[in-house]
Amino acid sequence: MTTIPVIVKHQGKRYAVDLDPTSTGEIFKYQLYSLTGVEPERQKILVKGGQLKDDTDLVSLKAKPGQTFMMMGTPATEDGSVTIERPKDKIVFLEDMTAAEAAKIDGALPAGLQNLGNTCYLNSTLQTLRSIPELQAQLAKYPTPSAESSTGGVNLSQFGLGGMSSSMDLTASLRDLYKQMSETQEGFPPLVFLAALRELFPQFAQRSRTGQGYAQQDAEEAWSQIVSQLRQKLNIKESIADSPGAVTQHSLGISFIDRYLAGRFETVTECDDQSAREAGEETVQGEDVFLKLDCHINKDTNYLRDGILAGLEEKIEKTSPVLGREAVYTKKSRIARLPKYLTVHFVRFFWKREAQKKAKIMRKVTFPPELDVVEFCTENLRSQLVPVRDKVREIRKDEEDVIRARKRQKTAHKHEEDRQAELKAQGRTDTTDPDKDHKGEKKVDGDTEMTDGTYKTDAQYEAERSTSIMAAKKELFAMINPELAKDDGANKSGVYELRGIVTHQGASADSGHYTSYVKKQGILDPKTGKRKEEDGKWWWFNDDKVSEVEAEKIETLSGGGESHSALILLYRAIDLPTAEDIVTE
Repeated sequence: MTTIPVIVKHQGKRYAVDLDPTSTGEIFKYQLYSLTGVEPERQKILVKGGQLKDDTDLVSLKAKPGQTFMMMGTPATEDGSVTIERPKDKIVFLEDMTAAEAAKIDGALPAGLQNLGNTCYLNSTLQTLRSIPELQAQLAKYPTPSAESSTGGVNLSQFGLGGMSSSMDLTASLRDLYKQMSETQEGFPPLVFLAALRELFPQFAQRSRTGQGYAQQDAEEAWSQIVSQLRQKLNIKESIADSPGAVTQHSLGISFIDRYLAGRFETVTECDDQSAREAGEETVQGEDVFLKLDCHINKDTNYLRDGILAGLEEKIEKTSPVLGREAVYTKKSRIARLPKYLTVHFVRFFWKREAQKKAKIMRKVTFPPELDVVEFCTENLRSQLVPVRDKVREIRKDEEDVIRARKRQKTAHKHEEDRQAELKAQGRTDTTDPDKDHKGEKKVDGDTEMTDGTYKTDAQYEAERSTSIMAAKKELFAMINPELAKDDGANKSGVYELRGIVTHQGASADSGHYTSYVKKQGILDPKTGKRKEEDGKWWWFNDDKVSEVEAEKIETLSGGGESHSALILLYRAIDLPTAEDIVTE
């Protein structure tokens, strides 16, 4: 059989090699040893499905003329040892790091916030908002005068008072606070931000009824006021070409909140009085911006979905121009734009007149870790979301089926290996090919398992899996509506995953205690710049105390008593492939 001319790439060089199909992998490695100086035992030659083994028959590679193979490995030194290069970056041990350096390590314990006297409502709100990485990135670009120019040359940031330089600007104070929190793992006092909040919104400076200290406040009100202020102040600037070759930063007048946290309703308002409709009063169509969805709770509300549906329909009393008197109207809302981050508010507090305080609805209302909101949308938006949502579900099911089948295949292969070993120990032989299953298909737990193929190694399995995932990503990306694809601050599937929770413990809004839960991110891979798979755990922020909790803890926050119950949920749109993902992978 004639040799086949192939190319072997190694450390940036290309080697022309004649591959003999009648020989083995070991002979091929010795050929490469003569060219590269890398000993055969130190070579890793990548072939389809894994690495080339010494006893592999080269004919099984089905190599074609000009085919390229990748080889990895370095030659040993004269004494057989491996050459170890000095690290390019100096190694720094944790005990030698400053507090700021240690806090910036990926996965490090995040900073808590000190309770400055009934300020748990604020601490829980700030920690949950901080879980939005796009918000932190945009705040870092927010401009303010320097600390020195505003304070007579004294830099107050070294005292944790950097926000003073922003003249009590709430947005700048938030920027400085988050920066300071990123540089410590201790409980940080949000003094400047609290002062700015109370100056801008005096309601948060209300004293307690006893006259000692400040009163407890509603975390939802703090959340709404902070988000409202950010909507006015925090705008997005993007690079736009003024002319060919000239690119400058222009403020597009787009609020960060409007892009990432605000949705849009399409509304229909109609008079309930039949006589008004008969007299010709028409329904009124309109649009409203929303920053959160309300989950209304009554005696029949058991699930988040029920409460959201109830909140999308409301009764309004106003003057009918046709009847010339007060009449009741029904206003129905449907979502026409979904933001990337969706805030859901459990309306648990109401004014109890006889007690003269905000009482709490204790009813248990469960909420899902993944929320599908397609049914709350307009027909037009629904038509854009459903194909993507359904494709995501299909891909997930296929992935789960493959994983289950792989587990069963490995188990069956292990049993076969054990059987062959037992036969060998008994001096018996078996003509059955252990890498083949001649039984065809079989039923396992109601699933049909295909077992008529050759057993695949982990490397072969991962290679095929990567190829399959990439193909699915391309198919899914192609299904995203072009108009939605242009809106990087919108949800393009209608499906959200839970990322943050503000909880309340107690019987009224004016008392009790607030905490927050934030889902841990996966560790950042320095090579790819992407985050690895999450471990499913959460950070629990209880003022300055921060601890790690299991996902099962979140299931206990549905209410049903005075214990911690969810008040605010922060959902994020599930990740979908982007154009960059398709190109880079």
